[in-house]
Order: sequence, then structure tokens, then C-alpha cells
Amino acid sequence: MLSRVSFVMVEPSHPGNVGSAARALKTMGFARLVLVNPRVPDAKNHPDAVALASGATDVLAGAAVCETLEEALAPVTMAFAMTARHRDLGPPACDMRQAAQLAREHLYSDGSGQAQAAVVLGTERSGLTNGQVALCHRLCHIPANPEYSSLNVAQALQLAAYELRYALLDAAALAPAGRPAGPEPAPGAVVEALLTHWEQALVAVGYLDPRHPKKLMPRMRHLFSRAGLSREETDLLRGVCTAIIAQSRKISDGRS
Repeated sequence: MLSRVSFVMVEPSHPGNVGSAARALKTMGFARLVLVNPRVPDAKNHPDAVALASGATDVLAGAAVCETLEEALAPVTMAFAMTARHRDLGPPACDMRQAAQLAREHLYSDGSGQAQAAVVLGTERSGLTNGQVALCHRLCHIPANPEYSSLNVAQALQLAAYELRYALLDAAALAPAGRPAGPEPAPGAVVEALLTHWEQALVAVGYLDPRHPKKLMPRMRHLFSRAGLSREETDLLRGVCTAIIAQSRKISDGRS
């Protein structure tokens, strides 16, 4: 299960933090580090990163580098955005220990073996943007001292990795044999394709005005994220979208 969890650092500024993150992951038994558009080119080979990895150079060397968060989350079926800031519009919030329990339930209830979880951390200075948070299924935070809650990104990642290790190893010991296969969860790329198709269908029937979209699609995104859709369910909903668009065209052609 540890191999099905990724830790995503969005636009890391300091190569040293990347090296420290690799070390933090290896101490907890994780190996999947993803860097999204790092500020320093080839950050994972920077001397500061190698020095602070301190023996975890295999995790550092194996880190994936993506241009966008969408690309990083394409195979992920449950993503947690780590942030200390309250969001008026966003996914449901929980603390890191609750997030670890949710990740455990998600991974162990998937009989297909395709489920993947990810913890997403933002830049050292400003954290995650609202748009980046919207790509995740849950907000999570570390309940630190409210008078001084600032954590270095590698420290935050270490705490997240500890909670996830504890939850997943505990679940492995208690997991019953012969668990029936559950539905295959929909990865991020599949849900993104559904959202695009859903938006097209809403425009086709006049429910969504693309000139004045307001917050309809962000709210739809959060609805689908909370639902935890399976791949079969996304296929079903895309079939509905196709039918809606086709029927709308028929009506439009009949009027013309």
C-alpha cells in the first residue's frame, strides 16, 4: 500500500527542501515523490538537494517531474491538499490523521488495486492556490500551535508521511483475507474528462452560460470529488452527457 501513495510538491523553490522531502519519505517507507514545475531547473540533481537527501538519493533520483498539477494527479484517485488556510469554496476539510484514515479506507476498499492516493503540498512562501486545491478531493491540515503554525514544507511532508505509514501498516495487520473486489476508482484524468464533457452538456441545454459561468463548474467539481466516482460511474455519466448533447442538437436542428 505504501507504493500507492505519492507526495506532490508544487513549484518547490528550494532544492534543499526537495532533498529533505526525499529523506523524510524514505524514513517512512515511501518512495513516490513528484515535483510540479520546480523553480530551480533540475532541482532533484542540485547539490543542495543531494546533500540534504542524506542517503535517500534513490528516492530523490526517482522523483517524477511534471509541468502541471493536473498531470501529476492524472492517475490519482484520492488527493489531499495540505493547507493551513480556510477556503470558502473547496473540498471538505479534515486534519492529517483523519486524512490518513480516509486514504487507508480508500486504498483497502479497492479490490482492483488501481486506487492511488496523494498528498499535495504548495510552495514554501504562499502554499497552494484555490485552483490547485480544487483539483483535490479533500483539504487537510496539521493541527499545530495556532500561535505559531508555520511549518517548513519538508517538515509538513514528514508528518503527513508518518500518519499515512501508521494508518496503512495498522490496516495491513487487520485486513481480512479474501476481500471481495470493489469497483475500480476513477483516476484524476478520467474525472477531468468527465468534467469537460459535463460542462459541454450543460452549455448545450442552456443551463450554463459560458459568458457568465459564475461558480457552477467549481461547485460541480467539488460534488464529483466528494462522490468518489468509480470508472464505471464516470462512463455512465459521460454516456448521459453524450445523449444530452445529441438531443439538444436534434432540437436545435428542428428549429432551424
